[in-house]
Amino acid sequence: MKTALVTGASRGIGRAAALKLASDGYAVAINYNNNTAAAEEVCRLINEKGGNAAVFQADVADKAAVNKMLEDIKQKLGTVDVLVNNAGVARQIMFCDIDEKEWDRIFDIDVKGVYNVTQAVIEGMVHKKSGRIINISSMWGLTGASCEVHSSSAKAAVIGMTKALAKELGPSGITVNCVAPGVIDTEMNGSLDEETMECLRQETPLMRIGKPEDVAEAISFFASERASFITGQVLSVDGGIAV
Repeated sequence: MKTALVTGASRGIGRAAALKLASDGYAVAINYNNNTAAAEEVCRLINEKGGNAAVFQADVADKAAVNKMLEDIKQKLGTVDVLVNNAGVARQIMFCDIDEKEWDRIFDIDVKGVYNVTQAVIEGMVHKKSGRIINISSMWGLTGASCEVHSSSAKAAVIGMTKALAKELGPSGITVNCVAPGVIDTEMNGSLDEETMECLRQETPLMRIGKPEDVAEAISFFASERASFITGQVLSVDGGIAV
């Protein structure tokens, strides 16, 4: 059984990705930082259906914690075959009000976190001459968003990292791709009021807000053999809003 690691898997897109990959037959390492109960619930759902999952706490911005997590995963589930770099944060704030601490926090999690976890797994992938790395960016990483300059910048960096790593790791049989979600019904968007969400729905050509499961399907595709000749790509799962 191959092993998939999903960061930030206690809720939202990460939760849906963990459940989907488990249904695809992967053993799933469920990473989380703060919400133990939610992560354990995802684990329970997988194991009750006959899957194989375990929970691993680590702040992806902490390199030492990430390295320890990978050792624990190796002991419990084996080396990682599929990595989903999903952990991330976002906040709406005017650029002039972003202080250095806020800027660094976004980049530490959204960009340095991808660096930390990816660097920790690629040795095993290179040794096996195979692997899938799937990074979660955002439509704002492609188009930019007013009042989310730091988040847009970080998510754009993830796209650049995806393309560069795809070139570097391709000779080792490792694909690196990116999913750029649009407006998805998750806790991260829970702060938006009903009027704002309705406006976003109206702006979306498919006339609905996305579900975490929509993004999970794209992640599942990139992890599968169906995507074995696809690398360095960004797949928008946004209902057409960023067309």
